[in-house]
Parts: sequence; C-alpha cells; structure tokens
Amino acid sequence: IVDIRVGSPTFGQWEAVRLDDTDRRAVYLSEGLGHGFCALTDDATLNYLCSTTYNPGAEHTLHPLDPQLAIDWPTESPLLSARDTAAPTLAEAREAGLLPDYESCRCYTSSLG
Repeated sequence: IVDIRVGSPTFGQWEAVRLDDTDRRAVYLSEGLGHGFCALTDDATLNYLCSTTYNPGAEHTLHPLDPQLAIDWPTESPLLSARDTAAPTLAEAREAGLLPDYESCRCYTSSLG
C-alpha cells in the first residue's frame, strides 16, 4: 500500500501487509492510495473491489521497483509484467499530473457518508 496522494503528510510512504489463505485478512484502501502485490505461489488469487465502476482509463501504474519508494518486496528476483516494467516512477507520475490530490481524495471520501 503506497500513499500516492500529492500533498499528503505520508506521500510516498508504504506499508506491506501479507495476505494468505491461513490468516484470511482483507485490506481496505482509502481513496488515492496505491496498491501492488507479489504472488509468492503459482496458484495465488487476488480479488479487489472499486469504489465506483471500474474505469481502466482512470487507472495508472507505478514502477514497483522505484528506488524512491524502496519497497521491500518479499522476493529477491520479482517477475514484472511488461506494463509494470514500462511504468513511470512516482516522481515521473507526479510530474505528468497522474497522481491524485490529497484534499480531493479527502473530500470524496467524506462525501461517501
């Protein structure tokens, strides 16, 4: 989980949560937080829900090995998809205006009731 909300006091910080078939935990991500995953088994399955109808045009990818983020992935040699390999770094995405604004995310979340 990465805070990618421009203006957030925790912008660029990440937290890892291990999800498995033993503990069966779930994670809620507030609006504007990014997520990534690393499957540690060949038969891993990930499910997620969105706050609105899925819109591929609104989805962006960040490079998971971005040195600025310095995420401690639980494997030494992660296999990346072509999409992840070509993804911008956090700084590049910010410069391109692709990242959400902290205050806008807070307002949206508040409007949900």
